[in-house]
Amino acid sequence: MTDDAFAHPRLAALYDPLDPDRSDLDAYLGMAEEFGARRVLDIGCGTGVFALMLADRGKEVVGVEPARASIDVARAKAGGERVRWICGDATDLPALRVDLATMTANVAQAIVDPGDWQATLRGAHAALRPGGRLVFETRVPARRAWEEWTREQSRGVTEVPGTGAVETWVDVTEVAGPLVTFRWTYRFAADGQVLTSDSTLRFREREEVEADLAAAGYVVEDVREAPDRPGREYVFVARRD
Repeated sequence: MTDDAFAHPRLAALYDPLDPDRSDLDAYLGMAEEFGARRVLDIGCGTGVFALMLADRGKEVVGVEPARASIDVARAKAGGERVRWICGDATDLPALRVDLATMTANVAQAIVDPGDWQATLRGAHAALRPGGRLVFETRVPARRAWEEWTREQSRGVTEVPGTGAVETWVDVTEVAGPLVTFRWTYRFAADGQVLTSDSTLRFREREEVEADLAAAGYVVEDVREAPDRPGREYVFVARRD
């Protein structure tokens, strides 16, 4: 099931205003240029921020996202008609031959079921041309990022145009081995409505990811650090032969 943060129309409309700094995507834009990618598949494209950045640079982009509300937000943005939007996941793709497939932010970790994860890797592999690359990030488990996901450190109030003040915070609700579950709460000042969105992420070790990629037919070319979060994330670059 898709998290309400992406699937609920009122929350999907908040995604960009609540997270306006997307400098984390700069590294992915750089890799698209580094690898000479002209056709890109953005898996878990959400509200289309990265897909539209790529389209602005003249790339041919397919954005796939299982949450209809997020796809609706993406389509309505300026330039949205330049991206091919698909409501689904990497197992629902038409025949493609892209140069680059990406999973930015939490997308890879949000695929928690091992079977779904392997199916996603295979779906991306089928969409890539020979020699094309899959690039994604995942947090380093040893850094225990979830220990910083507290109400005290996350609470904030954002004034959202057309919506009013929205108070938000996060609480971790369960840590079970590699799975971490947390709940975002949203309180709307305009009408007092309170909505919540539960999410679970899988924290995979580097060796586990490399083995999964090999099993899906990739060659791991590089494991980089996220420039804006050194030491905290792995950025995998895997090639389809």
